[in-house]
Amino acid sequence: MATMTILSILGSEQASEDLSSAIQVATEVGAHLVVLAAGIAEPPTVGDYPVGIGWIERREETSRQLEAVRSRAVQQCQSSGLTHEVAIAFAEKAPLDDMLFQKALHSDLAVIARGVSGLADLRRVVVDAVIFHAGRPLLLASDKGTVTLKPKRVLLAWDSKPGAAHAATAAMKMLVDADQVNLAIVDPEARDGEEPGADAVAYLARHGVKVVVDQLASDGRPVETLLQQHASEIQADLMVMGAYGHSRMRQWIFGGVTASVLQGAKLPVFMAH
Repeated sequence: MATMTILSILGSEQASEDLSSAIQVATEVGAHLVVLAAGIAEPPTVGDYPVGIGWIERREETSRQLEAVRSRAVQQCQSSGLTHEVAIAFAEKAPLDDMLFQKALHSDLAVIARGVSGLADLRRVVVDAVIFHAGRPLLLASDKGTVTLKPKRVLLAWDSKPGAAHAATAAMKMLVDADQVNLAIVDPEARDGEEPGADAVAYLARHGVKVVVDQLASDGRPVETLLQQHASEIQADLMVMGAYGHSRMRQWIFGGVTASVLQGAKLPVFMAH
């Protein structure tokens, strides 16, 4: 029997809660769980100045925090009964990106929650390494509601671009098994055709997806806000969307809006590139 590998990336804060979300997902599908306690090491001062005591102490303190996260994670994983491995990834941004890339490359899915999504610098490294470098899907777990890979109702954000198509393909099993998928198109454009979403609906229906189209007018509202609101209105328990190398969605992932949206999110978001 095939076994998924799920990568859980934890920060130094609320790691136990974040890991609980990953354990919930891994238990649901019987996955092997790889846990990384991740942190960005502060680089030394550039120039001829000697390394200060404060810099050393800050790095040592972060290292101690991540070791504590690792130790607690081992206990949580052992209690879960899942097969698992737990390690620390603590380095400056470039080598940390490579560490996360290597782990993500050999995983089927990465899971993060507020402990990572609420830290802009760490979130940027994680998203870049997992989605854009390793090409793996990322599940942004909410601290409200149930985190699941077996959703009953899914909001699929659609814009007739490759990112959305790749996300739909990556999430296809979930879409097929869901009771209903709402394909949401914000401010349809000419490339969406005379009947926006019709081609996507036909494609998904051939896979057995039960799908309807929702055309949404932003009326000047941010796309991410509108999608979150619509997801709440249709009582979706998962949002699926593409992640882009540029555009408003990358700004959402990396920008200041991301932290506030994710911290207040009422449902998980599944992203792929």
